[in-house]
Amino acid sequence: MADDWMLRQLPPAMLDDDFFVRFLSIFQTQANTLLAHAENLGHLADPGVTPPEMARWLGTWIGLDGVDAGLPERLQRDLVRTAAQSLPWRGTRRGLVALLEVLSGGPAEVRDGGGAFPEGGAGADPGWVVMSVTSTGALDDADFAARVVDELPAHVRAELWVAGRQVPLTGSVPWDESASLPAGAP
Repeated sequence: MADDWMLRQLPPAMLDDDFFVRFLSIFQTQANTLLAHAENLGHLADPGVTPPEMARWLGTWIGLDGVDAGLPERLQRDLVRTAAQSLPWRGTRRGLVALLEVLSGGPAEVRDGGGAFPEGGAGADPGWVVMSVTSTGALDDADFAARVVDELPAHVRAELWVAGRQVPLTGSVPWDESASLPAGAP
């Protein structure tokens, strides 16, 4: 669309007045800006191409508050995309694996005692989860752990292992040392 599309709609006699043409040009410039944004509207909800500020704001729509602007831009976008895709699985083993993998940039292992059980068939201790990753990616231990705790079900005791060392999960349900983990726990 030409930059003067608004002016070209006027009767030719009106274009003879220099003041009027300059005055209308102000509105032409604003209209061009609005049209340019309208053409990009479909891309604003795509975390892969929207401006980083918008990607972080999109995260708040699905409960992903506080995506740190200091994180690498690619990680910010991946966090929002992964959170949206795994939203139906939030708080489950599958959702935790997706979150851990995007945060760490590598494979994640999640073992838990949860599941779907018939009445009375859950066993003595289904409320635990043990998560293992090789790295915390671009985050330090505390930030990584805080993101993980936000995704854990409230009633679950949890352990997080990074490269063979345990990372504290502040704010999660305390682990009862008398409760035993299944064989093979780190």
